[in-house]
Amino acid sequence: MVALATYQEAEKKDIQNAYRRLLRHVKIKTDEERKLIRKAFEMSTQAHCEQRRKSGEPYILHPIEVARITAAEMGLGPVAVVSALLHDVVEDTPVTIENIREEFGDKIAMIVEALTKFDGMYDVESPQAETFKKILVSLAQDVRVVMVKMADRLHNMRTLGAMPPHKQMKIASETAFIYAPLAHRLGLYKVKTEFEDLCMKITESERYQGIEAKLKETEKQRARFVSEFMKPLRKEIEELGVKFRISGRAKSVFSISNKMKKKQIPFEEIYDLFAVRIIVDVPKTNEKSICWQIYSIITDAYNPIPERLKDWVSTPKSNGYESLHTTVVGPKGRFVEVQIRSERMDEVAEKGLAAHWKYKGVSSSNTVFDRWLNHVREMLSSPEEDAVNFLNDFRTNLFSKEVYVFTPKGDMRILPKGSTALDFAFDIHTEVGYKCVGVQVNGRQVPISYLLKNGDRLSVTTSKSQKPSESWLQIVKTGKAKSRIRQALKEERKQQGEIGKEYLMRKLKNLKVELTYENLEVLLKFYGVQSSIDLYYGIAMEELSLNRLKELEIEHGKLSIKKEEKPSSPRPVSQRKTNTDKQKPRLTINGEDASQYSHSLAACCKPVQGDEIFAYTTTHDGVKIHRNACPNAKNMLSKYGYRVMKAAWVTSFNTSFVADLELTGIDDIGIIQRLTNVLTNQLRVDMRSFSMDGDEGYFIGKISVVVNNTDQLNFIIKSLQNQEYVSSVVRIQD
Repeated sequence: MVALATYQEAEKKDIQNAYRRLLRHVKIKTDEERKLIRKAFEMSTQAHCEQRRKSGEPYILHPIEVARITAAEMGLGPVAVVSALLHDVVEDTPVTIENIREEFGDKIAMIVEALTKFDGMYDVESPQAETFKKILVSLAQDVRVVMVKMADRLHNMRTLGAMPPHKQMKIASETAFIYAPLAHRLGLYKVKTEFEDLCMKITESERYQGIEAKLKETEKQRARFVSEFMKPLRKEIEELGVKFRISGRAKSVFSISNKMKKKQIPFEEIYDLFAVRIIVDVPKTNEKSICWQIYSIITDAYNPIPERLKDWVSTPKSNGYESLHTTVVGPKGRFVEVQIRSERMDEVAEKGLAAHWKYKGVSSSNTVFDRWLNHVREMLSSPEEDAVNFLNDFRTNLFSKEVYVFTPKGDMRILPKGSTALDFAFDIHTEVGYKCVGVQVNGRQVPISYLLKNGDRLSVTTSKSQKPSESWLQIVKTGKAKSRIRQALKEERKQQGEIGKEYLMRKLKNLKVELTYENLEVLLKFYGVQSSIDLYYGIAMEELSLNRLKELEIEHGKLSIKKEEKPSSPRPVSQRKTNTDKQKPRLTINGEDASQYSHSLAACCKPVQGDEIFAYTTTHDGVKIHRNACPNAKNMLSKYGYRVMKAAWVTSFNTSFVADLELTGIDDIGIIQRLTNVLTNQLRVDMRSFSMDGDEGYFIGKISVVVNNTDQLNFIIKSLQNQEYVSSVVRIQD
């Protein structure tokens, strides 16, 4: 084959095997579809023939594997497979969108174009946000764009080992921030779980490896327990005359870690490490009744915990998930979560949107997926100009917990948990939101900031004279409401700004100066505003004084800022030494001595020598050193990854750091003396601060200690945990 001519024999074999593996998973119905896939494979192979991945393997193996993921793991068809094979050719090779359109038609050209990264990305505040905004806008046209993009990200995450650590951190944070929640929202449970685990493997590698090792140790024990649990159930389920299968699914490493953090308990104390899943093969018309019959069999054999019953068979989740969950007291008194579902429900739960289409049909217009996509399309119809705001607003549509409320006519609305009455008004219609003056919940008047509860019935009162205010942005939770409020406020500012613009032009005319693009740029810098709208609005509202124009220099109709009044650059100075360098811990940034940069340790996570760290260039405050596990890392790295630099400790240098710890335990007389005795007399630790609150025999203490490195800090934590009156010790992350 001509396309493979430039590869070595071993590489040709690998490529051919990868292609055959792909074809085994694609449901090809016609010869035309087979030819189209072959043509895409040959074009992509030829286009990428000179390229290699970081691992050294031929680049073409990446689009082939992305195509396989879309078919095998997401259940998509030939159009998505062809788009996946071609997803990088326009960005990385001489092939153009016109070439794609000519060979494959408008639909595939549109998907490939949407998957091509944002052009001019270095002229914007957040290239990552702009790129993702571009992809999400295409969601209004074809959801397969996002599905292929997620398959691309999944393969990149699986093969991230060849990248340098700081690049891994950037990609992992971006994935955790937007891709994992989006996978959840599209019902791609397996993809979402793998995203979360792969991200944790990078951001908290030691913790991940520890939990993974413990899961492997208990694998056989779990299998035996599932067998013992099912003994009294099998015969009765078989008597129902339906095909069924059973599996014991362990929780993901990420979800176990979250539970350990939330409840501050060790791995051994988590009772629901896994769930027993019973899957029945029955027609859709019999699904509900069979699921409830199996529930009855289980609860006859084992005592159920009523508050843990979750009926997503009658009311599916907003991401299409259907299943009946219950928790019972199983053998040896262990709590066991049981999930009961049909084969159809299981496929929808695992493959999400694609499986949903398979069973419902793409044309269906009254499904949970369609309702959500309609919400998204509404939001995308007039997206924010600011990509970061747009991304934040969109992310609120990826909620995992929801609240079910009703209109006066009994129509159900699903909103994110934490939504307010004002969110409900905007969910009904944008104009209803704009004109909302009051809301009644269950016949009782409530403020528009009222937090919605399951089962609420709401009625909105409107007024023609009402209009949105800035304070509304603090009340609403949903992306749609925030986007629409910003849009309305912007229009209001524009209208007010027209008056300010007239004032400015009149003043400039008196000074014999025209409002040219160059003069406008000078005025923006002089007044310290971001846009012409802000400038005109500030003038109209008398926040910016036109009398200050006399402070500017005017020469031949051109404005300029006097040298002595020119504001200093707002950008960080990366190559500037400070007077305190000698007192700082020794670091390298991008392989260079950190003293070459104006840098400091971030106050939000307080890195200690030995922590995994990265450097982040701030807008006004030089370079900040953050821990990989910093609570703010995900947000920074996902939106501003281009500001991230590699950072490392110079371990031979001895210095000190402050670390904050939170202790909980049994309150008693003399507890403070006992703790300080352990820290100062036994461990010889220098304490900066110590505070404690006690309530009904229980205490919470906060201690700041001075340490040299993470080894010393971990030793202090273990020593405190070994005290019989201490329940938990955790390092505080603000």
